[in-house]
Amino acid sequence: MTRALTEEAADAPAPPQAPPPAPRRRARRDVLVGWSFILPNFIGFALFTLVPMLAALVLAFMDWDSYNTPEWVGLENFARLLGDENMRVALVNTLYYAAGHIPLTLAAALGLALVLNSKIRGARFFRTAAFLPYIASLVAVAIVWNLLFHPTAGPVNQLLGALGVDEPPRWTSSTAWAMPAVIVTSVWRDMGYYMVLFLAGLQAIPAEYHEAAKVDGANAWHRFWSITLPCLRPTTFFVLVMLTIQSFKVLDLIVVMTGGGPGRSTLVLSQLVYREGIVEGHFGYSSAIALVLFVIVLTVTVLQFRVNERRYAT
Repeated sequence: MTRALTEEAADAPAPPQAPPPAPRRRARRDVLVGWSFILPNFIGFALFTLVPMLAALVLAFMDWDSYNTPEWVGLENFARLLGDENMRVALVNTLYYAAGHIPLTLAAALGLALVLNSKIRGARFFRTAAFLPYIASLVAVAIVWNLLFHPTAGPVNQLLGALGVDEPPRWTSSTAWAMPAVIVTSVWRDMGYYMVLFLAGLQAIPAEYHEAAKVDGANAWHRFWSITLPCLRPTTFFVLVMLTIQSFKVLDLIVVMTGGGPGRSTLVLSQLVYREGIVEGHFGYSSAIALVLFVIVLTVTVLQFRVNERRYAT
């Protein structure tokens, strides 16, 4: 009897299964799952980045001091920029900083990466030591370098005096040497981060390329120019773009080290935006300066992409 029941259960039809979801429903579900992952970040971006950017764009054409009702002034803020001497000084200083910071940081980061990518003792320790300044407190970094650059008691000038320099620079106390001091500090702080990027690019180069070049008789210098640099082109382009953006919007290091002085020797565009907006209360004029800075950075970045595309095309 048990065998008969078993045979009847085996012969019984299987319960109907739920039909698979329709392709349209499946696609809608996948879209909802994707939005659930990116929506929190998008909301934060919209609230804290996109909305302030749009508000600043509108304010650039208004006169507003945060107390009275905003007044539409059209292009008056931009006309004022053309005759503002502080704007010209800040633009020149920003270009000066970028011209020093970008190539020096690029060269220092690449040089460190090449040295620490080789098989030397303590390479991991030195990689960590080179990266630490980037994650250290910027205020602490600025204060320490201000002490190092002290005109009389600083170790830098004491070393220069021991080497025979009778009148060493006064660094952050001098209108001629304040910006070089800021550039040196900025390069020291940033090169560790970009060194990590170059290390990743170097380790992605197949070892067979260098081995084949050695067999052909190429020395280290030829291998560097013919293999390493071409293979590092994507990494170098990314580092160059990031350094350009970072250089044009520099603010915090200059505020802590020099405050824009002595005089206006280290006044940059980002600091002028802060002064006109937060300090003086000219939010419309400050937004106009910020818009000009944005256009400059966007133009330089687009030109970099165009040049890079042409190099790849050739």
